[in-house]
Amino acid sequence: MASQWTPFMSIIYLESKDNAKIKHLRGLIEQQSFRKKQKQTVLEGTHLCLSWLQEQRKIISLFTTEVALKHADFEKIIDIYQGAIFVISESLYRDLSTLGTTLACLAVIDLPQSSQAIDFKKDTLILENIQDPGNVGTLLRSAAAANIKQVVCTKGSASLWSPRVLRAGMGAHFSLYTFENIELDMILEQFDIPVFVTSSHHATNLYDQDLTKPCVWILGNEGQGASEYALSHAQAITIPQPGGQESLNVAIAGSICFFEMVRQRQ
Repeated sequence: MASQWTPFMSIIYLESKDNAKIKHLRGLIEQQSFRKKQKQTVLEGTHLCLSWLQEQRKIISLFTTEVALKHADFEKIIDIYQGAIFVISESLYRDLSTLGTTLACLAVIDLPQSSQAIDFKKDTLILENIQDPGNVGTLLRSAAAANIKQVVCTKGSASLWSPRVLRAGMGAHFSLYTFENIELDMILEQFDIPVFVTSSHHATNLYDQDLTKPCVWILGNEGQGASEYALSHAQAITIPQPGGQESLNVAIAGSICFFEMVRQRQ
């Protein structure tokens, strides 16, 4: 079905990579410091953009190509979005995009601002110095699916609202309360619920734990694991690996923990 174009919507063609709007878009995609300064980020792909709009949230500006403009998936977005659409060349889109070959869709949004405080009695995921955007996004996606609504990131972790983490999260961000750049020693002892940390050494079996009540999960750095502080202030648990591998990918390990919790609560 064709989109219903409104008189409030305009299409603006941008040809130069030196255009101010293109420079602004590139800065948001490539530089965390620029995202922080502008308090904005970029959603990439039609799935993320549509999910954002369906949450009744605002897109500041929308970029696409002439070919994508006529695509059915993009038309679903412009049926909801009310604003200018900036059309760029296919080559410029490929230069800007982090996704490679995909339907052209880049949306600038304001970073969500919340006065919500950390709830120390609620199921919580703590990411301690997890640096890979794919791992961070996958963990947010698994946490949201397991009904963990609160995610805390320490300094050193990948920026939650970077385009790459957003891409890996597939919209999970939009249903979560997130907190970034938190010092672990400032919050951990305030939790009034069990706190678990994954470890491959000196830990008890995940499947021996009672996970039927709210708890905290700490997942540590991909290479070094959790910090000594985390290990000394939480119950270390391990996932049995009868195949004999040294360790699991952190996103896989976290997902296993979350869904053992879900299983016990069914």
